[in-house]
Amino acid sequence: MFPIEIKDLKKSYGSLKAVDGISFTVKQGEVFGLLGPNGAGKTTTIEIMEGLRERDSGEVKILGLDPWKNGYEIHKKIGVIPQEFTFFEKTTPKEAIKYYATLFNVKIDADAILKEVLLDDMEMHVFESLSGGQKQKTGLALSLVNSPELLFLDEPTTGLDPNARRAIWEVIRKLKTKGKTIILTTHYLDEAQQLSDRVAIMDHGHIVAMGTTEEIIQQHGSGEHLEIQGTPQLAKYIEENTELQVEYNKAKEKIIIHLKKKIDMLAALAAAEQSGMPWGEIQTRQDSLDDVFINLVKEPFDEQEDAGQKTNKKGRR
Repeated sequence: MFPIEIKDLKKSYGSLKAVDGISFTVKQGEVFGLLGPNGAGKTTTIEIMEGLRERDSGEVKILGLDPWKNGYEIHKKIGVIPQEFTFFEKTTPKEAIKYYATLFNVKIDADAILKEVLLDDMEMHVFESLSGGQKQKTGLALSLVNSPELLFLDEPTTGLDPNARRAIWEVIRKLKTKGKTIILTTHYLDEAQQLSDRVAIMDHGHIVAMGTTEEIIQQHGSGEHLEIQGTPQLAKYIEENTELQVEYNKAKEKIIIHLKKKIDMLAALAAAEQSGMPWGEIQTRQDSLDDVFINLVKEPFDEQEDAGQKTNKKGRR
């Protein structure tokens, strides 16, 4: 049994198809990244999986249960960190953990949980005095109180500085080593690439790509290319004197040459030298997940998604 099984899931708001027939499964102990621009449908999908929103049609099994019909039972088995997690300002992380333990009617070792999320040195500091990263760690700690089998981490590092982000990454990696299944939504493509075993990219209610980051890059990327620091005139010369596909990035002042085979690099460099024009630094690189994402969805990330409450500029929820 897969912890998550989704088949032909659909959800509309009036005439707007927020989620339009998506299917996927998540394996036990896997970090599964769900990516997409604002309004792609990922928050609606997450809320359906959490039992917070009813689907129109399709099959959804979370830990073998229907999340809408068996929501109470599922909520005892999952942990959730919502976007922009916050808590009572005058409460310490340790007090928060004990409070949640009371709500779940479980006995826990608060100190052990704080240590697990790398927050044991802040146990007596009130929430309002914590840094952004420490507040997110508090959210992680609370999501672990009921010893969940499945964790939903919704934008867990949004707004954090690089050091705080990497501290959260370390906690997530530790949870994975303990066999936790994790659904991760993030605006940061490098984060998805670092943490996820597989990712699904959503756009306009559809999954447009799914697999490991390497598989997605290989399938949807443009392959290896050569970058030469130079002018538009040099780019034009190389294109006219070779059979290579040449582009020019004005912002970076770089000539980008797509390489179908290794000898194409020699042809490009020979043409650059023969041109008599100045040229500078050269490098070869593969597309990143960020490159592929931009090509697939053609829409930049927003800082927040409205969790299906409002429509964005395209009318998508």
